[in-house]
Amino acid sequence: MYSIRTDLAVEARELYKGREIPGVRVDEKHLEGIKVTKVKILNEEGEKAMGKPVGDYITIEAPGLIERDLDLEEEVAKVLADIIKEIANLTENTQVLVVGLGNWNVTPDALGPRVVSNIVVTRHLKEYAPQQFGDEIRSVSAISPGVLGITGIETAEILKGVVDRIKPDLIITIDALASRRLERLSTTIQISNTGISPGSGIGNRRLSITEQSLGIPVIAIGVPTVVDA
Repeated sequence: MYSIRTDLAVEARELYKGREIPGVRVDEKHLEGIKVTKVKILNEEGEKAMGKPVGDYITIEAPGLIERDLDLEEEVAKVLADIIKEIANLTENTQVLVVGLGNWNVTPDALGPRVVSNIVVTRHLKEYAPQQFGDEIRSVSAISPGVLGITGIETAEILKGVVDRIKPDLIITIDALASRRLERLSTTIQISNTGISPGSGIGNRRLSITEQSLGIPVIAIGVPTVVDA
């Protein structure tokens, strides 16, 4: 049987057309030009209904982003930062590894590597010049591990080696997602604390990148860049 694939929890919930979903709690908040939807999957019943693991899925929708509204972009960035702080339980000493998932040679899949190329990394500064930087900056490292078709290595396997070596406290993944609605492309951001299965949105499921597989919390951030057709 054909079914539309989506990475967005808010879209999985929309398939129920406003009906109550057992094991799922939904809260919505409206700001100026921004809608924030929190979908919390509470148990196995909710997991089965939604087709997603137990956890928190927070979606930021800002249709005006398509117009390149700089003021709106700034507001969305603030909302995103607040959500990351809340969902990741960040402290001043949390060491973060940012992972840009995807294929940098394919435009719709290049979001992760593009973001990583703009990350200000600081781990080396804290390690090699502690007197100058000390506690003034957080330890941030970043990697774009590529995809299986380029490296021949599962992304989760690469990250397991990196985690074992540099021992971060938290991973934040950035990835391109699949949506079922055109209007959500590049205007929607999903943040979850359940990790990610690269390629799952297009039916190409790989080894999962989760706290269970890597031993540290994984926050997944994604933006839809393709629709199922």
